[in-house]
Amino acid sequence: MTELTYYYSAHSAFAYLGSARVMEICRAHDLTLVHRPIPLSPVVEAQGSLPFRARTQAHVDYFFGREIERWAAYRDVPVVQFRPTYHDADYTLASGMILALGDRGPAVDAMAHALLEAHWRDDADLSDIATLSSIAVRLGHDDATLLTQAQAPEVVERYAQNAQAALTANVFGSPTYVLEGEMFYGQDRLELLERAIAVPFAPTRWRNPPVNAR
Repeated sequence: MTELTYYYSAHSAFAYLGSARVMEICRAHDLTLVHRPIPLSPVVEAQGSLPFRARTQAHVDYFFGREIERWAAYRDVPVVQFRPTYHDADYTLASGMILALGDRGPAVDAMAHALLEAHWRDDADLSDIATLSSIAVRLGHDDATLLTQAQAPEVVERYAQNAQAALTANVFGSPTYVLEGEMFYGQDRLELLERAIAVPFAPTRWRNPPVNAR
């Protein structure tokens, strides 16, 4: 079974918009979805991209407005009609809940989707213990045990390792999917990803022209 590596942050709008779709693609094509939740800002900034706090208001308005609204309508995914209230909260513990369950399988898929959905559909605070406990219980887990495991040193280390793996793979945003070494950035590339499963893509290796080229 082929693996699809999935880099994303637990509060990512576009990871949420593509969450159900990527899992559908994996089921249809017998792919194993390998979860790699990451701390987004350090990865984005290390690759040279601007954090959102440094971007223009026009860019932020477009990102948190039109693009999300259009894709939510296209994917038939419910979203809040504003930038989530707690979008800048620390989502490390939420990421740890995913990692504590492993990196693949139905339980991991369900937890990842539930966290993204809670944030973008229900305006949930992913740093709030009571909120995270409620999500864990709803999915059939012992919330106290899972939250303890989510803070274990080995889980914290795997979270850091995911960030380093993302940098090594030249990931610069969430979500990013990697299929047999080929990267697809953004949930709007999921249709191209699905096509690549059936029709392997042999990309041209673009080279920058010499500086003095005319």
